Amino acid sequence: MQAEPNNPQAGNAQAAASLVGQEYEVEIGPVAHGGHCIARTAEGQVLFVRHTLPGEKVIARVTEGEEGARFLRADAVTILEPSKDRVEAPCPYAGPGRCGGCDWQHAKPGAQRRLKGEVIAEQLKRLAGLTPEEAGWDGTVMPAEGDKLPPGEVPSWRTRVQYAVDEDGNAGLRRHRSHEVEPIEHCMIAAEGVSELGIEKRDWSGMASIEAIAATGSQDRQVILAPKPGARLPIVELDKPVSVMRVGEKDGGIHRVHGRAFVRERADGRTYRVGSGGFWQVHPKAAETLMLAVMQGLLPRKGDTALDLYCGVGLFAGALADRVGEAGAVLGIESGKRAVEDARHNLAAFDRVRIEQGKVESVLPRTGITEADLIVLDPPRAGAGKQTVRHLAGLGARRIAYVACDPAALARDLGYFREGGYRVRSLRAFDLFPMTHHVECVAILEPAEKGR
Repeated sequence: MQAEPNNPQAGNAQAAASLVGQEYEVEIGPVAHGGHCIARTAEGQVLFVRHTLPGEKVIARVTEGEEGARFLRADAVTILEPSKDRVEAPCPYAGPGRCGGCDWQHAKPGAQRRLKGEVIAEQLKRLAGLTPEEAGWDGTVMPAEGDKLPPGEVPSWRTRVQYAVDEDGNAGLRRHRSHEVEPIEHCMIAAEGVSELGIEKRDWSGMASIEAIAATGSQDRQVILAPKPGARLPIVELDKPVSVMRVGEKDGGIHRVHGRAFVRERADGRTYRVGSGGFWQVHPKAAETLMLAVMQGLLPRKGDTALDLYCGVGLFAGALADRVGEAGAVLGIESGKRAVEDARHNLAAFDRVRIEQGKVESVLPRTGITEADLIVLDPPRAGAGKQTVRHLAGLGARRIAYVACDPAALARDLGYFREGGYRVRSLRAFDLFPMTHHVECVAILEPAEKGR
């Protein structure tokens, strides 16, 4: 198993002959990070093949790549010897050249979780030098409550869906690694609150995209329209009441057209305001699942001082504030201006919570904080990075919770934490993105000398 290289081409790609359309009969090897599996041509060239499973024999058709490239991308267009984990894709838009939203429609649900577990294990070993045992992980990827369904059934979990619009005004989804639009009548993984809006039935001429949001903590529904240059907004008449926002043509900001400029979400017994399409976990069970995993790992005490980094609208900061009490203190840092406004609103009842705006690597050193009892970080997909991890390791926290949506970034940062004197106490993985290759992890770290 291997991860996708950062530089896919070798030599002079401009002079190389394209291999797009070339077909190879191959045996499929292990899963790789990114929703595909690895195979090799008879000449030894690496293929990253989608729509297949380990152990299968397939005809793979190249979709990207040239002669001499380090690897080629391909789709399995004919399955010669299927895996026992293969099912008929429930979604009519799944398959080679079709919608790129799902990676594993053709795999049984249990097999999807095993594949994600294999990717996590490989990334931990390759980038952090850790076995599952050393990471305190039993190797399983847990489904969210209600998602454990029989093969052929698809959980409707995606509470935020970004639709693209084709030249005829039809709403659809992007094809894999393409700007082309696959018009659809219904997305199977869209949450009921999104599907019931009826976006796919409307004419969206003049729009570049529509984002639909269905809050799980309330009946709030919101659409965010991105018009093409010079286009006017349509009159939005959907099947359910909805607030409407638009993306500004000049500033790229999100502006209210009518209705609330935010949706209300619930977690840990508290309502959170999430404005202007701000970040909130997409799976309806994700916020509560991750919050519990973090709190169970950190075990906050009354009077603790805690940091919530990349804090968004304050999910973990709120949970920490409840648990550290009036004698404790929580500092949240978030780069998004609207998210900071929402976090301050959401946590206004806590006198000992402070939210600062800016990038963590810039703001944290300016705070003058030299120690903390607990740290939560939920960085973007790229991870926190060596500089930030080094700073955090120097604060002497009793425990650190790292929430990660990308196992490669997590593994890299865990390696940096080890250099800074921290070990992984436990790791849990959650399948909060069924049918896709994405997976969420929560790692709990503690000073290495404590674990000896």
